[in-house]
Amino acid sequence: MLDGQCFRNLVVVDYEIWNQVVCLFAVVQVYQQSIAAVCNLDWPQEKLLIQVLDDSDDPSTQILIREEVMKWRDQGANILYRHRVIRDGYKAGNLKSAMGCSYVKDYEFVAIFDADFQPNPDFLKRTVIHFKDNDEVGLVQARWSFVNKDENLLTRLQYINMSFHFEVEQQVNGIFINFFSFNGTAGVWRIKALEESCGWLERTTVEDMDIAVRAHLNGWKFVYLNDVECQCELPESYEAYRKQQHRWSSGPMQLFRLCLPDIIRSKISIWKKFNMIFLFFILRKLILPFDSFTFFCIILPMTMFIPEAELPAWVVCYIPAATSLLNILPAPKSFPFIVPYLLFENTMSVTKFNGMISGLFQLGSAYEWVVTKKSGRSSKGDPVALVEKEMKPQRANSEPNLAEAKEELQIQAKKASAKKKKKKHNRISMKELSLAFLLLTAAARSLFYSQSIHSYFLLFQGVSFLLVGLDLIGEQVD
Repeated sequence: MLDGQCFRNLVVVDYEIWNQVVCLFAVVQVYQQSIAAVCNLDWPQEKLLIQVLDDSDDPSTQILIREEVMKWRDQGANILYRHRVIRDGYKAGNLKSAMGCSYVKDYEFVAIFDADFQPNPDFLKRTVIHFKDNDEVGLVQARWSFVNKDENLLTRLQYINMSFHFEVEQQVNGIFINFFSFNGTAGVWRIKALEESCGWLERTTVEDMDIAVRAHLNGWKFVYLNDVECQCELPESYEAYRKQQHRWSSGPMQLFRLCLPDIIRSKISIWKKFNMIFLFFILRKLILPFDSFTFFCIILPMTMFIPEAELPAWVVCYIPAATSLLNILPAPKSFPFIVPYLLFENTMSVTKFNGMISGLFQLGSAYEWVVTKKSGRSSKGDPVALVEKEMKPQRANSEPNLAEAKEELQIQAKKASAKKKKKKHNRISMKELSLAFLLLTAAARSLFYSQSIHSYFLLFQGVSFLLVGLDLIGEQVD
């Protein structure tokens, strides 16, 4: 059990920790329930400082968030509102700015949560305990849980990947080598580890992986907790998911180019260097996307036009099926989706390959940062109604701002209602449609001449590319 004497000078970012904690909250869309979750963490209030980091550019949203912070402050929470005037560096710049505040030097730990994450009240008690009597631990990472994993086919397929990531990748690496990539949220850092690793840098679009690699090279150990979950959302539209995956594929290659010399020169063991260079970066982030794209999207369909070329069935079907089976094991309820999962992963290889190449060679889209759009399902209240909830008396000069915000939200609500009446449209993806044409043409030729097992695989894969290219998977965009 933790008690008030276990730790001194703790910091939580976006959520609490024990003994003086600072919480940083990266606000995007959902704010009220998430701020409430942070303020209701089971931790002594006198030991907790919460920072709400609002990087939005909408004045009415800023007013509402500021009022929400004031409400909780009036109720006794030690909470601050921060908004940057110069919004450079995306999330890394926001965190760097917050951690640079003078009062942060009095704290020892920081917890970080994105805007749509809502921790359970016991989050800090179940994470901070792992820092006790272990000065080598620099990060404690919790698992994500998803409120909308069954919303549509796209979220179901994403859930398979995320389950494998947390159940296998994070857990295995945490147990055997005490290193894994920080997930950017739902984690607690020792501030000393951040400072010794040069803090948050804006040089890539994966600031979370960047700081994790640098901290590991400095000798810090990581702890992953698979039984501690933090609720969040999955993107429900293919467009949002595609942009997220592009960034997650491009960023690691940017980082690999920058940190390879540091890995080679570091004092960590040869095995850890091998794991980081070949398994963490080259295999997972470079070879797998390259192999999936070139084989299933280029080599396999082209062999249908070359009679002399013949690929064995175990290469085309059995190995991919076995790989998909292993990936789906951590999510046993998803077994009915194993075939769509296999086809969809091959389809996504286009986006991942493009992101990998752009990051590796610093092409135009390498530094593109697009915030992943969420539906706000973890906060389903009407925004106008939420504002009109009974609030404690606040400073007189805040009342006009609140009235203006409510009026602005009512206008926005009317506009949103009008938009709903309009038919949503599909965003066409020409790359996927081009590959769909190639695959379906190869399938038709193969069916006409040989009727091999490759023909049926190409047929289904071509249909998969067609559905994705026409944006018929997931929610359509407004």
